[in-house]
Amino acid sequence: MTETFAALLLAHVLADFVFQTKSMAQAKAAGGLAALLLHLALVGGLALVALRPTDASGLMAVAGLTLAHGLIDLAKTRAPQDRFWPFAADQAAHLASLALVAATLPGLWTAGWGTGLLPAATPSLAALGAGAILATRAGGFAIGLFMRPWADVALEGLPGGGRIIGHLERGLIFLLVLAGTAEGIGFLIAAKSVLRFGAVKEESRLSEYVIIGTLASFGWAFAVTLATVALMSGLPPLGIPDLSP
Repeated sequence: MTETFAALLLAHVLADFVFQTKSMAQAKAAGGLAALLLHLALVGGLALVALRPTDASGLMAVAGLTLAHGLIDLAKTRAPQDRFWPFAADQAAHLASLALVAATLPGLWTAGWGTGLLPAATPSLAALGAGAILATRAGGFAIGLFMRPWADVALEGLPGGGRIIGHLERGLIFLLVLAGTAEGIGFLIAAKSVLRFGAVKEESRLSEYVIIGTLASFGWAFAVTLATVALMSGLPPLGIPDLSP
């Protein structure tokens, strides 16, 4: 079951956060049928690649998962697109559908075409890749939506600079926790505080904005990394380096 879930999770995050373009997401949110169908083709295609089904049950599972993804995305279009809670509810529903398929048909990964030719640690690599994408890129969308109500207070800086900083800090947290050196996060917080001090020391609203954004970003990365470690603990070890706890 865990191997199947890890494979489906990687396929999901690739479809939602890597191969889905900004224009596709905007058109889909506006009710564009063509954008939705293109996205679902990506969802189904990546799930097929991840599982490589060899029988009707596997194909039906992929078809059902793709249909569920489409229904969840359609439901999201009814909610505000500039708020955090629809994003969180959407992703929670997608993860629940993945877990349901993995629990119902736990042997999908094992029965997949060519599984025996793949390294035993392949599911662990899938979990690691999915966790990295969720911590960094998905985290960027999540924190951006979470901070949207206070967007008028944001710092003026390099175009896209805040997004890049967020990706880097969440990526570093992901690596630090996986490497068993979570204490390094304290150094990361201290370094960011020093660098931001000059920009926010005279403005209380701006300093509060930076503190909220930093804590939200760090909390997201830490939670995703812990979930990734928990998932990988039920999978074959990676070996060298062994990132499992």
